[in-house]
Amino acid sequence: MTTVAEALYRDSEFGVLQEVPRAGSALEVPLVYDSTARELKDMADRGMVEIVTEHHAPGGEALIDRLVFKRVR
Repeated sequence: MTTVAEALYRDSEFGVLQEVPRAGSALEVPLVYDSTARELKDMADRGMVEIVTEHHAPGGEALIDRLVFKRVR
């Protein structure tokens, strides 16, 4: 089974900025969005993508609520 992050990676083009979508998907749920964003950050650690923009929601949980990446590999 493919995760949302893997699908976003697979469907992205090399070097093109890709914002992780929110509206109209399971990513509308803050915890799901955060989990997907963290998986993309793990991909960045492996050199697959570059994180361009990362924003955390205000509050104690520090959930990621916006992430822009570009595919580099």
